[in-house]
Amino acid sequence: MPVANVRRLCFWVSVIAGFAQVVLAADILIADEKSQPESLTVSPGGVLIVGSASTPFVYKVSAGASSAEKFVDASAEGPGTFFFGMLADASSNTLWTCQLTPVPNTKPVQRHTALRSLDLSTGAAKIRWNLPGDNNMCNDFAIGPDKALYISDTVNSKIYKLPAGASTAELFLEHRALYGIDGITFLNGTLYVNNVFSNNLYRIPLDANGKAGEPVDIWMDQPIKGPDGMRAANGKLLVAENGSGKISVITVNGDKASVTVIKEGLKTPTAVEPAGDTIWIAERGAGKAVSIPMPN
Repeated sequence: MPVANVRRLCFWVSVIAGFAQVVLAADILIADEKSQPESLTVSPGGVLIVGSASTPFVYKVSAGASSAEKFVDASAEGPGTFFFGMLADASSNTLWTCQLTPVPNTKPVQRHTALRSLDLSTGAAKIRWNLPGDNNMCNDFAIGPDKALYISDTVNSKIYKLPAGASTAELFLEHRALYGIDGITFLNGTLYVNNVFSNNLYRIPLDANGKAGEPVDIWMDQPIKGPDGMRAANGKLLVAENGSGKISVITVNGDKASVTVIKEGLKTPTAVEPAGDTIWIAERGAGKAVSIPMPN
């Protein structure tokens, strides 16, 4: 094929690919620009569930819809109640949430947190477990290979574990490196957490009995800023960098990792959620849930 024809072909391939990415992308306002979507998850059928860090509501966006509707109303829980982590567990038809309520007349503000599970279809309440202590911050969670739920407590440097079928969680790990723990996920059966305060990524080693060891600092080939929500997909970690407005893919190789930025220019992205060939992002600063194509 003549060189000119090859160039034309390459040009049209790139145009078509770019068009496909535009078609796949979504930009959905959650209530309004002040809704502060902090975390999101995708339930079966492509239903998007989004928590709000500025209101006592969890929102639902039906597959193919361009607007959100209220799904959970926690306004009776007390003034200032809001939501952080969201995780859909299709196997048990459960939505896991972190619900936070400010403690009145405290300076600096303290919060009481409840880990809640709700019916994924109806929003009806199931389990409620209040994190211990006068001040706590249930932030996010991940389901492990053992089917237990692992929960990050940002301000108390802790990870809790809720065994499958249990209604009360137990302390899994407390360590000074976890002061600022935010995102938490399993990649190929290994537990990883990030730290939104120190901008670090850690591997949490487990012994044969499932007991946690000393966090292992993963050296990254470029810095990340404000790592927040984190999920695993295609053998890699997806991370929302709330401090730089980026979404990054982290490829872990032992105690080292390489960082590749796949999206920039976002307003305080706080969560990522892989769903097939799509990545959903909670863009807290814009009040939106947006999507981008999953990279190869």
